[in-house]
Amino acid sequence: MKTLILAATAALLATPVVAQDAPTAPAPVAGLDTDALVLPGATLSPDCGNLYGLAGRAFCVSAPLASIGALAESYIATFQTQGWIPAGGEDNRVVFVRRRDAGGCDGLQMQAFYDTSRPAGPDSIGYIGLAPIPGDVCAARAPTPQPANPAGPPAQ
Repeated sequence: MKTLILAATAALLATPVVAQDAPTAPAPVAGLDTDALVLPGATLSPDCGNLYGLAGRAFCVSAPLASIGALAESYIATFQTQGWIPAGGEDNRVVFVRRRDAGGCDGLQMQAFYDTSRPAGPDSIGYIGLAPIPGDVCAARAPTPQPANPAGPPAQ
C-alpha cells in the first residue's frame, strides 16, 4: 500500500484541476463520523480547494503537500480499524470496501490532489477527498449474454 501512496504523491504533480464555486459545508460520508475524520496534521477543507468539483460531493481535508502521503497512510490505517478494506485504486486514489451487516458492501474512495495551476513545493497545500461509492459495490453483475453459435449445436 505504501507504493500506492508514494505513487499517489508523485501523481499529484501531474493532476489537472478545474476550479469550481463550492458550498461551505463538508459533504457527509455514509457510515463515517465526519467529525472524527480530521486526523492530526489535517485541516478541514469544506470547499475541497474549489478543485475537481468535489465541494459538496466529498469530505475534504488539507495539509502541506509534503505530508499528504503520510496523512493518506494514516487515513488508510484508520479506515482499516473501522472494517474498511483497501480493495484497489490507482495513482492518487484508494478504493475501500466494507461488508454490510444486512449483506452487500459499502464503498468509499479516497482521492489525493492539489492545485496544479500554482507552483508545487513542500509547503503547497494538498488535499485528501473522501466520498462514498453509491449502491452496493459487492452486488453481482448481470451475466453477459453469450452470442448464439452460428454453426448450431455441437455434433454428437
